[in-house]
Amino acid sequence: MAALWSEEAKLNHWLEIEVLACEGMARLGHIPAEDAQIIRAKAKFDIDKVHENEKRTNHDVIAFLEEVAGHVGGPGRFIHRGLTSSDLLDTTLALQITASADLLLADLKILRDAVAVRAKEHKFTPMMGRSHGIHAEPITYGLKLALMYDEFGRAEKRLREAREQIAVGKLSGAVGTHAHLDPRVEDYVCGRLGLKAADLSTQVIQRDRHAHFMCALALIASSIDRWATEFRHLQRSEVLEVEEFFAEGQKGSSAMPHKRNPITGEKLSGLARVIRGNAVAALENVPLWHERDISHSSVERIIFPDSCALLDYMLTQLADLVARQIVYPENMAANLAKSKGLIFSQTVLLALADKGLPRQTAYEAVQAASMACWRGTEPLQAHLKKSKEIRSVLTEKEIDDLCSPERHFRYVEETFRKLGLG
Repeated sequence: MAALWSEEAKLNHWLEIEVLACEGMARLGHIPAEDAQIIRAKAKFDIDKVHENEKRTNHDVIAFLEEVAGHVGGPGRFIHRGLTSSDLLDTTLALQITASADLLLADLKILRDAVAVRAKEHKFTPMMGRSHGIHAEPITYGLKLALMYDEFGRAEKRLREAREQIAVGKLSGAVGTHAHLDPRVEDYVCGRLGLKAADLSTQVIQRDRHAHFMCALALIASSIDRWATEFRHLQRSEVLEVEEFFAEGQKGSSAMPHKRNPITGEKLSGLARVIRGNAVAALENVPLWHERDISHSSVERIIFPDSCALLDYMLTQLADLVARQIVYPENMAANLAKSKGLIFSQTVLLALADKGLPRQTAYEAVQAASMACWRGTEPLQAHLKKSKEIRSVLTEKEIDDLCSPERHFRYVEETFRKLGLG
């Protein structure tokens, strides 16, 4: 990823755009074909000399063009003919972003593959489902991870859509009118580069495209944050259902030798804030003055390479976290047992209603048994069996059968098949 955003990579893109533009003009007979051939053969640059030129010119593109022209000689007069700086800058940015998107898509596949393996491994590992942080009803750890797999599938789809939006170049001149360059040259250059030529641009490609891409990255970062936060909660000492891998020799605290902290998850949550902040900056770049100002330029030199590199790192870290995560099914079972059967209250409620008991009566009867269970030591089943309203329609065996987690997992296989995780 770093190589895609290096100074040398950027200047190589500039050079190729300029050479292709000359070839495009030669194809149309606008410049001599032999001059285009000379330009292709001789065009090059010394990056140190470009930097020296920039100290004098205070203009990066002019500094580059002067260096290239010095190598080409006479035909160099056709380089940058009818172009403006943003033709190079924005087309190159599109190339860098699309190449970065391809790497990020590969990262997403690796992450989803890792999640799929663990989801199938724990397809029927029972655990507590929680709402508001409170015990709700049983789920499986496999279902939780299947949800993660599905979420990052949507992330992959969004990134592909954003990549398509940003894979647009322009060679349309100072205000986008093609006043000095035939639009067919733009089509030729963009086609050779694997980009779509903008249907219409000003001096720049409009920044809603770039904001779309950054918002896609921010959404992916937020999904990473969501699952990092989930795993951090599940690692809390009172829960300890999963844990980040802790290597031999690793240290958790400078003061407390016993600590095994969720540092990867915490790091991912923190970095997600950076990318979300960068997305705000990209949104601020959308309103530019008239056909262009450069208030967006300095921002983009930071937010795009930083965000792409950060997300690359974050996806790789999350994939490793999932692949090496330590799962404690015994703790999941122990936490399920802590509810004393309260997690089956809805199952009993529905059974009572199915037996003909009015819903309000059934709800109040199960709630009364549940509140007694909260305060006491006996399981919910015992309190349910003491209720006259409940015993009027349910036998003790029926109550015992209802207070079983298996019925919550009846559709796990079907859900996995629906997600392609069969």
